[in-house]
Amino acid sequence: MSGREKRSLPTVGDGRLHAEDDRFYREEVFSASRNSALPLEALEKPITPAGMHYVLHHYDVPQPDPAAWRLEVGGLVEKPLSLSLDALRGMPAAAYAAVFECAGNGRAHMAPRRLSQPWFHGGVGCAEWRGVRLRAVLEAAGVKAGAPEILFTGLDEGVQGGERQFYQRSLPVKEAMGEASLLAWEMNGQPLPAAHGAPLRLVVPGWYGMANVKWLGRIEAIGEPFHGYQMDVAYVASKSADAPGARITLMKPRALMAPPGIPVYMSAGGRICDAGEVHIEGKAWSGRARIIRVEVSTDGGASWQAAGLGAARSPHAWAPWFFKWNAAPGRHTLICRATDETGEMQPLDPEWNVEGMINNAVQRVEVEVKSSK
Repeated sequence: MSGREKRSLPTVGDGRLHAEDDRFYREEVFSASRNSALPLEALEKPITPAGMHYVLHHYDVPQPDPAAWRLEVGGLVEKPLSLSLDALRGMPAAAYAAVFECAGNGRAHMAPRRLSQPWFHGGVGCAEWRGVRLRAVLEAAGVKAGAPEILFTGLDEGVQGGERQFYQRSLPVKEAMGEASLLAWEMNGQPLPAAHGAPLRLVVPGWYGMANVKWLGRIEAIGEPFHGYQMDVAYVASKSADAPGARITLMKPRALMAPPGIPVYMSAGGRICDAGEVHIEGKAWSGRARIIRVEVSTDGGASWQAAGLGAARSPHAWAPWFFKWNAAPGRHTLICRATDETGEMQPLDPEWNVEGMINNAVQRVEVEVKSSK
């Protein structure tokens, strides 16, 4: 189906597109039970353990036999390739830390809320990825002149928006040939886990998570821009269900804090702290440019103070930040916000769109400070 043909947005259950109230629906709970969010206390770690890194599955998790699996490279190339995992491992390897964030992270804070994976803030993680540069594989195949994009097809298959499909995304040739694009077989020094795309996944630093195709089966150089479902329908930011939306690409600036104190069981993030000096820390990132400033408000946004900002582990990783708060007894709303080198600052409130995408509005943490006496 051509991207110029009208496609209907996906619906859920009995046809609802958005939640009518604050309740979470059966479909959302089912999705949440199959996926997992980063526990925000893990923001204290520079590298997210694989078991704490966020996971989003569109369809069933493929479990190919690593010995029989092959990466097929074809389309507009001089030399089609069929590469085993051993063959890929025999090529020069590269490794770096990179942040992945789901484009729907923060969806649960929008109103009306799109019925989909109900992320609050935990659709993110930062891992060490190791593999072969995508450019090396494409150069070995010899991409022909005139191919504008490279198409990536995962082994995961399902039905979305009424279409049966394998998960597919494309990248401009220039991006695919960039220094940072990676075909990864390792995460945090261990073989890639099944939930994270084993035996091979794409890593495109700076882009939202949907670009990092898992369970890769085929790479093709194509003769015209790709208008697949995951490009033109699922991952767009549109103000109306009837209007085309802008494709989602690079991550917007965001800071998150590891909530201080201790949690209140079965609350939506409520915390309790003792009065006195409280150490607050977190991470900040942007896919567009380096983070240059993180600010913290302890009074719900009435005033702001600069946080200390550390160096990122790699140009693609998140930057650590830290703040000392002299906490007085009472109820407080803590907020953090980041600004990147382009001057873009996190907004205080979400910018609504139909799919509930790219919400980088600030995190708010409600804290009750108890007297230490």
